[in-house]
Amino acid sequence: MQKPKHDGNGSSVKRDYDLIVIGGGSGGLACAKEAADLGKRVAVMDYVAPSPKGNSWGLGGTCVNVGCIPKKLMHQASLLGEYLKQAKSFGWNVPDNPIISWNKLTDSVRDHVKSLNWGHRVKLREKHVDYHNLIGTLRDRNTVVTYTKTDRPEEKVFTADHIVIATGMRPRYPLESEVPGTLRHAITSDDIFWLRNPPGKTLCIGASYVALEFAGFLTGFGFETKVMVRSAPLGRFDQQMAGFVMNAMKEHGTEFLLQCVPTRMEDVEGRVKVTWNDAKEGKQNSDLFDTVIVAIGRNASTQNMGLEAVGVRMDDAGFIIGGHNNDHECSSVSNIYAIGDVLKDRPELTPVATKAGKLLARRIFNQSLEQMDYEMVPTTVFTPLEYSFVGLSEEAAIARYGADGIEVYHAFFKPLEYTVPGKKADNCYIKVITDHSPNGQIVGMHYTGPNAGEVMQGFAAALRCGLTKQILTSTVGIHPTCAEEVVKLHITKRSGIDPTVTGC
Repeated sequence: MQKPKHDGNGSSVKRDYDLIVIGGGSGGLACAKEAADLGKRVAVMDYVAPSPKGNSWGLGGTCVNVGCIPKKLMHQASLLGEYLKQAKSFGWNVPDNPIISWNKLTDSVRDHVKSLNWGHRVKLREKHVDYHNLIGTLRDRNTVVTYTKTDRPEEKVFTADHIVIATGMRPRYPLESEVPGTLRHAITSDDIFWLRNPPGKTLCIGASYVALEFAGFLTGFGFETKVMVRSAPLGRFDQQMAGFVMNAMKEHGTEFLLQCVPTRMEDVEGRVKVTWNDAKEGKQNSDLFDTVIVAIGRNASTQNMGLEAVGVRMDDAGFIIGGHNNDHECSSVSNIYAIGDVLKDRPELTPVATKAGKLLARRIFNQSLEQMDYEMVPTTVFTPLEYSFVGLSEEAAIARYGADGIEVYHAFFKPLEYTVPGKKADNCYIKVITDHSPNGQIVGMHYTGPNAGEVMQGFAAALRCGLTKQILTSTVGIHPTCAEEVVKLHITKRSGIDPTVTGC
């Protein structure tokens, strides 16, 4: 028999669940499963509203369905095409111009995504977590009302002691008044993996890593691709590294339209005519495209959930403000929490949401005191030349410590696998940023080159353990690898010495 709970007003109540999670993405599922492992009664409410183009998907959130997973597979497909071209140099007899089958690729990617959707449902069932493919809104701090998006919605009401909001974000379109025709003629990351026909000549609008990653693999597939950027690519990242990423993409065949802003989109004989203002040239230009992808940012999916009515504080953009009651994920209502992308000023990364969800469940139900640590979180941009980093950008380090308070060790290197096919390595670069403490505490590490995420993951753990330059230098490298170039760093920017690695 469930022990009665007190609702804070002196009355005893028996609720349907110990925990309701609204949102079935990585963070929400991790939280739900962890709570279930602790013996709690848990429900997950998840509903994916179709994109303006009508695309929706199954359980698992953005990462599984239209984010990390399909993106990485597309990136891998693009790299394989490049490897095929290089294979001749290594003695392989391969076609001169290998061609990709868009339909075969997208079918294979979707099949894998669907297997993950099914796997998530099976795991919830195994852990006795109730899954409701329904929209969830709050009636009060303990009550969730669910319904379907139909002409005759069926309303259901559930109660819980604790509620977690993990609804993530969705792509943002420019206002129709600012760029007429965008909603009708452009797609977003919610749609690209569902295209039944090859995208053809493509325009990616935006400076985000999403825009650059998409442009990178589309170029790799052989589609003419342009990126339209209002200011500079990867504006929130280390700008020197962002420059290397962009330069490598240009060499790869992607064209950049810098300081350009779209003003109109219209149909011209089945293609999209995009008109834009070019601030650099001081004139207006236009071009025809088969596909236009908008990647200018994402909105928090917190609209029409009843959050404000029950007292949950949000910023003007709809992100939930956490940090209440000395808990990073606790909202202004003590039993309502937020994890993942909907939480204000937190890294919008799947592993962050997953880790935060697990730790939150342990704090709520297992008397844990461990908080999510949002510092020293590594990430990777899967552009043709991959970029990975952990810690501070050089700009942020200077802002925190002053230009004279840091040291930057750096190197240009040439991966061994680039040598035989004669591939350029001008943008393969490493830098490590330290403070001026006696042993040189490392506060940031950046890498552009092959397998960037694989290289950075181990160093990220080391930075969390307090890695210093002294320890890094004393570490023996694994030869011959790209990662060994990190432990070999010895030239500082301040010295002015050429940092290009020579020899093996």
